[in-house]
Amino acid sequence: MSSPELKHSPLEQLHIDVLGAQLTDFGGWQMPLRYTSDLDEHRAVRTSAGVFDLSHMGEIRVRGRQAGEALDHALAGHLSKVPEGRAKYTMLLDPEGGILDDLVVYHMPGGDYLVVANAANTATDVAELTERASGFDAEVLDETEDTALIAVQGPQAVDVVGNALSASNLDPEEIESLPYYWCRFGKFQGDAFLLARTGYTGEDGYELYVPWAAAERLWRRLRQATDFNLIPCGLASRDTLRLEAGMPLYGHELSTAVKPSQAGLGRVVSFKKDCDFVGRSALEGREGSSDRVLVGLAGEGRRAARAGYPVLDAGGATVGEVTSGVLSPTLGHPVAMAYVDPGSSAEGTALDVDVRGTAQPYTVVPLPFYKRA
Repeated sequence: MSSPELKHSPLEQLHIDVLGAQLTDFGGWQMPLRYTSDLDEHRAVRTSAGVFDLSHMGEIRVRGRQAGEALDHALAGHLSKVPEGRAKYTMLLDPEGGILDDLVVYHMPGGDYLVVANAANTATDVAELTERASGFDAEVLDETEDTALIAVQGPQAVDVVGNALSASNLDPEEIESLPYYWCRFGKFQGDAFLLARTGYTGEDGYELYVPWAAAERLWRRLRQATDFNLIPCGLASRDTLRLEAGMPLYGHELSTAVKPSQAGLGRVVSFKKDCDFVGRSALEGREGSSDRVLVGLAGEGRRAARAGYPVLDAGGATVGEVTSGVLSPTLGHPVAMAYVDPGSSAEGTALDVDVRGTAQPYTVVPLPFYKRA
């Protein structure tokens, strides 16, 4: 039974009536947590391909003569220098340099920018971007509830999407040759869509931004356009996939209490002279900071660390805290991300995680845990 207080994907009835999805509240939206088995959905993405409904993500259009300059000020990246057709991972910071949200921004063919936000942060992001763009010739439009987002991820994603879009104005070669973190427009059964080669699983894949009314037709076409069972995948498998790939999740690895350099994302921040972005002054000159830093941890046995579990040094002193953890379906052993004191962050450092009162051995390892061949 759907909840009237939550927002709903245009695919919700399909998820319930046809696919039997278990739904959950995620960022104020009722979205599929799983359809059958978390493990089967995870493995489908690693071995063939899976399809995700991500219509809860926020889509914010920024347009106007100074749209790029407005985003240079609003975000921690030099967005005005991003070529049309290219995407950039960036962040919205508060004045103290804390992370309000992490974002993907597409400089769309034609000149507008599409800012893709985390669902729970969309309203905050729209308000912040609107305020920060007020001194520029730029307009901020929230298109979240007009735009559906469907992702196909996995080694065979290129074949699935190429076959599904065979009736569009993009041919399979254009789809296959689209570089990573680039995008282009197409038309599917009369509806314009944005095709992007991005994702959040550590695999090759595409994300398709389509009008609300076209979502079910596209979903069904994608599942029919392959000779194997293209498995629908929920948010549970998406979380284990992104964790294996060492990708941070807002509310776990990222928050206003975290600076980009702590999360290993200092490269995202542009300190170029013409980028006077909000939060810049708080971040400059932070070299040598004693703040805890994000590390990967690989464990032994079968007991996974979970968010909030203490990380201990050899003497039993608390030196950090787990932000995300799972028994990796791909690797067969526990993996976790955690913020630890700088002195305990070197690769190869032996640490323990307090798993419900029992110290479990973990070792600091580089991220990501999994990288596709």
